[in-house]
Amino acid sequence: MTAPTKTDILDALRVVYMPDSGQDIVTLEMISGLIIKEVPKGVHISFVIEVSPKQALQLESLRRAAEQAVQKLRGVLSVTAILTAHKEPPKSQPLPSRQQQLELSSIRFVVAVASGKGGVGKSTTAVNLAVALAANGQKVGLLDADIYGPSVPRLLGLAGKPQINDDKKLMPMMSNGVATMSIGFLIAEETPVVWRGPMVQGALIQMLRDVAWGELDVLVVDMPPGTGDIQLTMAQQVPLAGTVIVSTPQDIALLDARKGIAMFRKVDVPILGIIENMSYFLCPHCGERSDVFSHGGARAEATKLEVPFLGEMPLDIAVRETSDAGKPITASQPKSPQAKTYRAIATRIWEQLNGTAIQRTAPKIIMN
Repeated sequence: MTAPTKTDILDALRVVYMPDSGQDIVTLEMISGLIIKEVPKGVHISFVIEVSPKQALQLESLRRAAEQAVQKLRGVLSVTAILTAHKEPPKSQPLPSRQQQLELSSIRFVVAVASGKGGVGKSTTAVNLAVALAANGQKVGLLDADIYGPSVPRLLGLAGKPQINDDKKLMPMMSNGVATMSIGFLIAEETPVVWRGPMVQGALIQMLRDVAWGELDVLVVDMPPGTGDIQLTMAQQVPLAGTVIVSTPQDIALLDARKGIAMFRKVDVPILGIIENMSYFLCPHCGERSDVFSHGGARAEATKLEVPFLGEMPLDIAVRETSDAGKPITASQPKSPQAKTYRAIATRIWEQLNGTAIQRTAPKIIMN
């Protein structure tokens, strides 16, 4: 079976017309980000429809029509069209307050796991916290919001294309009791996402709105590093219950973590606490401890900023190996001290979300 080409797809989309314009969306150059993913039984297709901000809310029917037009091509297994609006941000104005425009009535709490910089183990932490919350008895979802560098599929050992239900919504993939969605399910792992900021924001909102999450106690969102467009979109348009900041103990990481905390505070998102990752290294052969990135910096920063210190995780070979294998340590080695620490941190987060948190010593991992 010959897979449809880019030309085939664009020709199929020429039957979709913009309302009141008399021209189709291809002639108007509204299609971008076209991805054709071939699998043994056919192809999965995704693309972006760029519209003006004033029209975005009224053109959901156009998006569905575009998906239906491409779906008719021979060999097409699924089609995902993302509707995104381009809008220049206002200049020289303070950050606006939270808008909470997105309705997520089936989800009790949305929690962002964020970091000021990359390389601090944020995604590994987000995955293990989601699994730990599920192990503690909560109904949990996990959204990979790192559109440019989605790593959640690899960390959870998930692959393939999400199914679409009767309501035309994507079904999240399941792993260790966690309902999961990532842009990594929709594009090939080696394919770079070369999208502009508004396109990324549109994809993120669509993964929240057009996924059949079901009833959840907590939706954990693995944020990209930094304080850019995605962070601002989440803070303004999603009813975040709070954010967890992941940092390593050295000064440069803490400086960026401080910026992240300041940004979330400006848009009135509660800070649930700080986790010190890669807190120290304990040699598995001789037992000698080394504070590779210093130690205790995140705890001191939490005290200074008057936010909870949730706990510390070491730089640990077992965490790295299980993450690379797609078997998070909280699930694959539930009796390990690392898993117990993740679960203790998850318990503290859940208590804060429910307003039942009490002052206690933050969990500390103990290696034998």
